[in-house]
Amino acid sequence: MAVPDAILDKIPHLPESPGVYLWRDAEGKVLYVGKAKRLRSRVRNYINSDHRESAKTYLLMAQARELDTIVVPSEAHALILEANLIKEYKPRFNIALRDDKSYPYIKVTVHEPFPRVWVTRRVLNDGSRYFGPYTDVGAMRRSLDVVKRLFTVRSCNYDMPGQMPDRPCLDYHIGRCKAPCILAQSQGEYGAMIDEVLDFLSGKPDEVVRKIRERMALAAESLDFERAANLRDVLAHLEKMEEPTVVALREGGDRDVVGYARDGEEAVIALLRIRGGKLLARDHQYIDNVVDEADADVIETYLAGPYRLLNERAQELLIPFELTDRSIIEESLERTKLHVPQRGPRRDLVDLAQQNARHLLEEARLTGDEPTEERAGDPVYELQRQLGLQKVPRSFVCFDISHAQGTDTVASCVWFQNGRPYRAEYRKFKVKTVEGIDDFASMNEVVGRYFQRRLEEKRALPDLVLIDGGKGQLNAAADAMKALGLEALPIASLAKREEEIFLLGRSESLRLPRRSPALRMLQQARDEAHRFAITFQRKRRAVRTITSDLLRIPGVGDNKRRLLLTAFGSIQAVRDATPEQIAAVPGFSIKSAQKILDGLRTTDVLAPGLPAATTEVPVHPPHDTTTS
Repeated sequence: MAVPDAILDKIPHLPESPGVYLWRDAEGKVLYVGKAKRLRSRVRNYINSDHRESAKTYLLMAQARELDTIVVPSEAHALILEANLIKEYKPRFNIALRDDKSYPYIKVTVHEPFPRVWVTRRVLNDGSRYFGPYTDVGAMRRSLDVVKRLFTVRSCNYDMPGQMPDRPCLDYHIGRCKAPCILAQSQGEYGAMIDEVLDFLSGKPDEVVRKIRERMALAAESLDFERAANLRDVLAHLEKMEEPTVVALREGGDRDVVGYARDGEEAVIALLRIRGGKLLARDHQYIDNVVDEADADVIETYLAGPYRLLNERAQELLIPFELTDRSIIEESLERTKLHVPQRGPRRDLVDLAQQNARHLLEEARLTGDEPTEERAGDPVYELQRQLGLQKVPRSFVCFDISHAQGTDTVASCVWFQNGRPYRAEYRKFKVKTVEGIDDFASMNEVVGRYFQRRLEEKRALPDLVLIDGGKGQLNAAADAMKALGLEALPIASLAKREEEIFLLGRSESLRLPRRSPALRMLQQARDEAHRFAITFQRKRRAVRTITSDLLRIPGVGDNKRRLLLTAFGSIQAVRDATPEQIAAVPGFSIKSAQKILDGLRTTDVLAPGLPAATTEVPVHPPHDTTTS
């Protein structure tokens, strides 16, 4: 059957990541909602099959004219979102679920003096803490049972302390409860235990796991192996417990969420519509001609225009960063209030909107007039945001200097494309104009030579230049680029000791969180440049060390040295050879062979403390092909 070109053009550029896809008819009505572990592969299956074995799918594809996709962090999120969208749109080709069951939550009655923990499918505004929803109900119940055993949470329904039994139940006698009902456990002790439960359910299990390991070790030391084995099993269950999803909020409510992505003159705004605490739809707006415009101004223009004119707006609007004229925008939106969440479920929703905005921007770029081969990863966009770059640093280079106490000074340049090493563009340099230890002058020379050659050869320039070092190396590299008219090219340096990022024109350094994906990507580039430089430097030093003894002998030049190393493989092998064996090499006689052996013995006497140079000439790895 014929598939619209708009769908065929979109499919090759879908991400291989979890998400939800929606097939629509010519009028935009949703025909089918599906989830996918890998969006591109799943949607492509619809196109590559004639579906003769399934009348329903055949009819679906016959009517499909549009395709929408929503990217989510994991398969569990896709499962929840699929259920929400099916309930919202009631698509014709989806299975009709007549019951209205929802995914379960774990409820902690923190408003009670002695809280309880159980599973529920109803979320009420009763002061309790709700965790979820969870997609694997069986695994959740097993994990909850382990939590109750570990933390001895009470399972009774007494309204304590108003209702107190005369004696404890069976759970106390078998060690599953410490009987707060008869005050065998104080309210303070019980509350501290509940705090541990809340920490774990909130996604902070490290402290709980540490305490379990300590108890397991103490049980083993006291030879209570049954208790230790039980704690080991508890630990295994806790580590497998599924995390709550961000696709539905526990407190419910209606809200709109703005995600924003930008690349040069193009920008995309993604709008997630949350209704009743559930993600139900995603809208988007492409924006052009944003060169020299601040990101806050772009979002303000969207909010004051297309968003303000929407027929339905939520009372709460989540935005990714603070705006310049926030009060004016709020006034124009009347009942809608703006919030910039920093952490928690609302921040998770903003991050999800950001991810969808990046997905849309990449999709537009990949299907444009100058398509790229690969999507830029999320760390690349985070780096753009952290450094305040107008253009996404899809490609960036990193320079490093290496020397051995002032000798054999070399440099390296590694290229990263879309967050990954691109070894075809690696370059290495011998520093030619600098004597001794001077990293600043060496960096200035190498950066100048690199960009001079790329300009002469009319090769593509990177979107960002990264320097291994501090302010001194940064300024030296910037001076070299300025001399070539490249002062507009973004440049930064990464200092290793404190992992500080220095930017031109900023007196204070920038420090990213240690777990930041953008920082990890920069560290990877810095470490790769260091590895590449020091490998090249060691090779040069090894060759010089290997051949220096031979070159000291009168009458032995580069040609004869090369013949000897080719024939024997190493200096030590030449030392161990007889005059006859050396004379068998073309170009040598018994007399010259004896002269070489005498010369090597003289070298050993002059430097008796040095080890014999037995290392063979190293072989270059496949990507070490270009020397500037």
